Amino acid sequence: MTANRFVRCSCGRLHWGAHGAAGLLLSDPARGVLLQRRAWWVHNGGTWALPGGALETGETVREAAAREAWEEADVPKAAFRALSSSVLDHGTWRYTTVLGVADSSLDARVANQESSELRWVAPEDVAELSLHRDFAESWPGLREQLGRELVLIVDGANVVGSRPDGWWRDRRGAAERLRDRLAKLAEWGIADSVAGIGAGPTWEWWPRVVLVVEGQARGVEPVTGVEIATAPADGDSHIVEVAAQARPGDHVVVVTADRELRSRVTALGASIMGPGTLLRELDAG
Repeated sequence: MTANRFVRCSCGRLHWGAHGAAGLLLSDPARGVLLQRRAWWVHNGGTWALPGGALETGETVREAAAREAWEEADVPKAAFRALSSSVLDHGTWRYTTVLGVADSSLDARVANQESSELRWVAPEDVAELSLHRDFAESWPGLREQLGRELVLIVDGANVVGSRPDGWWRDRRGAAERLRDRLAKLAEWGIADSVAGIGAGPTWEWWPRVVLVVEGQARGVEPVTGVEIATAPADGDSHIVEVAAQARPGDHVVVVTADRELRSRVTALGASIMGPGTLLRELDAG
């Protein structure tokens, strides 16, 4: 059965997409957010919302949002970075908004007949437009997280040392194994409830992961999805430095069980995740 069809959900309204739908909310500090005015002939035509559409069978929301943005607004995958997502859940139908940051060089344009106009709009002006009903409902919560990134800083020595699996025989190898597992987490994402950010139960994040290594673990190379910060001496002090370098507004979460380090990074506004929580999340994935 095709995914591109209307369904009537428990709210009593028709929605497009048998498997739900997804859209891409791109932000640019200089230009605002990219909105699409829907063509008059489509469902809820003439209203403003996001490039988006039905999920295809087997497709993730991230893949669907990127595909629809390419088809409708000529936005290539390489022109933005996905940061988070939020779900508008109607019970029997779900719409997922993927939030991303656009490259300053992105030149979006109307790419098919489903759009009548694309426009960069200042966030404070969005509510003045005639918005699609579901987008209008979601917009206040989405606006609060525009451009905000989850920076997950991992105390490599502390996390590796929390599980007695023979790591002491090969500390660099243990750090590399942790790095590779973190790369998978960066790809599949982490629920807001696990990260402890407090944006709400409908939110998930694709974190920027920074693995801090020291001592015998020096020499670990970065991989896609995981940056490596090698401490020149004191690992804890280097973690504090990395946390202090985060952009204002980003959500910084430090993974460590070290009490003194926890105190130092929370003084900077960071949140804390215990090594056990991270390892359980990696195991579940």
